[in-house]
Amino acid sequence: MWNSEREVEAALKGTGYLATRSIAQTVFLASRLQKPILAEGPAGVGKTALALALAEMTGRRLIRLQCYEGLDEARALYEWDYHKQLLRLQFDEGKQWGEVEGNIFGEEFLLARPLLESIRSPEPVVLLVDEVDRIEMETEALLLEVLDSFQVTIPELGTITAQSTPLVVLTSNNTRELSEALKRRCLYLHIDYPTPQREHEILAARVPGLPEQLGASIAAVVASIRDLPLRKAPSVSETIDWARSLIALGLDEVGGDDAGSTMNVLLKYREDLDTVERELKL
Repeated sequence: MWNSEREVEAALKGTGYLATRSIAQTVFLASRLQKPILAEGPAGVGKTALALALAEMTGRRLIRLQCYEGLDEARALYEWDYHKQLLRLQFDEGKQWGEVEGNIFGEEFLLARPLLESIRSPEPVVLLVDEVDRIEMETEALLLEVLDSFQVTIPELGTITAQSTPLVVLTSNNTRELSEALKRRCLYLHIDYPTPQREHEILAARVPGLPEQLGASIAAVVASIRDLPLRKAPSVSETIDWARSLIALGLDEVGGDDAGSTMNVLLKYREDLDTVERELKL
């Protein structure tokens, strides 16, 4: 799709996503090698936003699998429509099982979940497997066949192979170590908090009407806050919300009581608010 990482960087920028060279290069290689991207890093640094930007820049439909503890095959891959099957069994009452079995395990009784949906799609899609580190290690096995050969095996129907190769982005907040088998199938991409200069550029792109000096000050203050021992450091999206809040309140500087009272936009825990107030006197 692209001839160089610079083309990728420009295309991402067109969606409002400011990519580092590492991000642009990884996306370029993933498209060339047809391998998934495993984006790992703190919450709120743009991992999920990368998948959204890829869908926008390629014009592909986004299919999202939101991971959580207890996620199983029925929610990730597929399940059978038992109510519809039961109705069919009632309709076929009196027939031998050999006659009925072929009638209830057909495509019309299959409920495709995100993984199978991305494989069956006739058009190329972007598959986002969000927060993969939240599922149990045993559940990772569901992903391996999809990520390895872009196919899914259903015992009753056989193997379904992708008609087109999806662009796959897996995100992880690094709350647990992922399996070697999963990592081996992906291109690894670490996304960290941006530098103050990069965050200033992000603010300029995402917050219309933001004064240059105010944007620089916001980025510098947020960088200082992230250096403190906090329960949860502010994410990039929260920095954007803070900038929008200051503009909405008509404030043109980050110092003073008025700006300090908006710290709840950046910080979500009482102890973090106390730490910032004490250390930075905002």
